[in-house]
Amino acid sequence: MPRLTLAGRTSNSRRLLVAIGIAGLLSAACGSPGPSAIAGSSPMPGGSATASASAGSPVPIASGLAASPTASPSPTAPIDEATLYRQIEGQVVALRGLPAKQYLEPTILDEAQLRVRLEAQFRAENPPAEIAASQATLVAMGLLPPGTSLADLYVNLLGSQVAGYYDPSTKQIFVVARTGQIGAIEQVTFAHEFTHALQDQNFGLKGITTDTVGQGDRSMAHLALIEGDASLLMTQWLMGHLDGAGIAQIMAGDPAAQAQLDATPPFLKDQLLFPYLQGVAFVSSIWAQGGWAAVDRVFSRLPASTQQILHPDKYATDEQPVSVPLDAPAIAARLGAGWTATPADTLGEFQIGSWLRARGVTGAGAGISGDTAAAGWGGDRYALIDGPSGAYALVIRTTWDTAADATEFATAAIQAVRGVPGVARVVRAASGTATSANAPGRDVSVLFASDAGILDRLAADAIP
Repeated sequence: MPRLTLAGRTSNSRRLLVAIGIAGLLSAACGSPGPSAIAGSSPMPGGSATASASAGSPVPIASGLAASPTASPSPTAPIDEATLYRQIEGQVVALRGLPAKQYLEPTILDEAQLRVRLEAQFRAENPPAEIAASQATLVAMGLLPPGTSLADLYVNLLGSQVAGYYDPSTKQIFVVARTGQIGAIEQVTFAHEFTHALQDQNFGLKGITTDTVGQGDRSMAHLALIEGDASLLMTQWLMGHLDGAGIAQIMAGDPAAQAQLDATPPFLKDQLLFPYLQGVAFVSSIWAQGGWAAVDRVFSRLPASTQQILHPDKYATDEQPVSVPLDAPAIAARLGAGWTATPADTLGEFQIGSWLRARGVTGAGAGISGDTAAAGWGGDRYALIDGPSGAYALVIRTTWDTAADATEFATAAIQAVRGVPGVARVVRAASGTATSANAPGRDVSVLFASDAGILDRLAADAIP
């Protein structure tokens, strides 16, 4: 969807790797029974927040958090901050098993300084035209009320949730100290961000795409690996190096930040949380089968889709997304003068599931849940097409693993498009045709438009 990420649609070298509110993350992971979460280069998500646990496997994020018998007590006497940071770095190196080629001391920010930095970066790296296209897409799909400022939502959300970040371009770590003290929250945040520094020093994060225009789903999957790795390490660190008082400080959370998160539209909340919750579940499943050496190997064969993150067995078998053709400029030309297409992108299983959930497809009664309907995803492509005088068209083309999967999605999508601001229609491919290299009967298009006339013209060639 919209090519907006946690830190904006940045170039690879500028993509910030953030730690979000640790208490909220731990609570969400402990209490979430199923898919809930997001962040990538588009606007939606879906998937399970839990990982399969076998004997000796880690708790993905702190189920029944309690101080380890070997946990260090929270310091009662002042400690030199530089010494504290070096201690944490040594502990992270020992846990993660990656050598530190450079040790870093964080820059401490207060909340006001963080907001200034985030807003400046967001505004500089998300051109107004791209923000407008993203906002229009979300409004058309019924995910954002008309007139809502997507930019303001993102900046407010990030300002309230970000606890720290690592900047691969400058090799700097920033930690937010909202109380002015370096307590348990700040320490665990530093452990998370120093893990990103180790990833960068050993795997080269600049070469791992997390914000490629036109590849939103793949970018989100890469980010889930990076953040899932750091979140699992962070959890292991806090369980081994914080006592009960330190963990209690983390779990107490920030009521104002939680209120901001609760007030966020569901799809944005999903996008924010996906790399952490689903990411840590994916990394935990890899870790359980081979420890950190197995996780290291994933950086040599990156996940190709959020489907692989949600279903680690599909990563193991290297199930690749199906290529779905969508010639948005040609559609714009057929609509007539004054129509222009934005670059096409891919939603992926996670964001399609998030859209369905946000639109009320929950599986209640005899219906099917949004996550079940998205689980047979094979591939997709979508594009927004702008017309004169505020007219618009939005085309989402999908293909599914089986005809039955396509039927499940079409049924759920029909429910999801009810009540969107404009008009919408779900179109099935004729049984004897296929828009992709997939078998007949597996293709479904979801079409949105500002009026019925435009929708009819879209539907006429929805399945070329």
